[in-house]
Amino acid sequence: MRKSSMLLLCVAVVMGLLAAMLIRTWLQSQSRTQPNSSTVVVASASMAFGTPLTEDKIKELPWPAGNIPQGAFTSKKELLSSGRRVVLTPFSANEPILASKITAPGQRGTLSALLEEGMRAVTVRVDDVRGVGGFILPGDRVDVVLIRGDSSDGASGAGRNYADVILQNVKVMAVDQLVNERPDQPNLVAKAVTLAVQSEQAQKILLAQNIGRLSLTLRQSGEESDAVSRRITEKDLVIGPAPTPVAAPSAPQAQPAPRRNDAATVVIIRGLKREEYPVVHHD
Repeated sequence: MRKSSMLLLCVAVVMGLLAAMLIRTWLQSQSRTQPNSSTVVVASASMAFGTPLTEDKIKELPWPAGNIPQGAFTSKKELLSSGRRVVLTPFSANEPILASKITAPGQRGTLSALLEEGMRAVTVRVDDVRGVGGFILPGDRVDVVLIRGDSSDGASGAGRNYADVILQNVKVMAVDQLVNERPDQPNLVAKAVTLAVQSEQAQKILLAQNIGRLSLTLRQSGEESDAVSRRITEKDLVIGPAPTPVAAPSAPQAQPAPRRNDAATVVIIRGLKREEYPVVHHD
């Protein structure tokens, strides 16, 4: 029994050593396949639009070398050595600093720095209704609707109001003087909304503000396709079939003059016999 027990113990020790060697070999192979670690520069705390990037507002965090975000910086020196930079898009704490969300070295943090090449900034005056109750924020997408009325409609002389969608899928750059996409406090009812448009689109907006009233309609987040729009008039406000027009009463027709009876009757009596003969009068 002792010999068999010793044999089993030896077998168990050998198997344990083999298992340990296999586990060590597997761990070494996994470590070789893992990407080398790197660092990424992130925000130390929340930063709003216009905040200068200084060394105390950023930090380096470990990051897998193969998964570094496009436009990220791997060190503070890489970010700050070229010159002063300013935040263009608000950052949350520990969010990677991307080149697309900050200014170029030495560039000022102004609204013009947010404009893409070939784009223009134009402001639309709004109120609590035309500005969607203050729920439009920088970064949203809107459609621009022109509402106007004609003084007369053809020969009828009646006024006519209509609405036309003149621009679709326009990016909101600022609301009043707020360019923060994630404001910490609720936004009050805006009085002006600044849009990023092309040069010809800016001309349309400026002209439309002189001939009618502009309103903004908020688009669903991420919606890119433009819907087919048509002019909406007062007739489209009626639900159901249009009322049948009532015909004007016709003028009374003249009654024909009574026909003159030009016939006469001649009576001839012969004794007790009475005879009547019609006689027609000719003009």
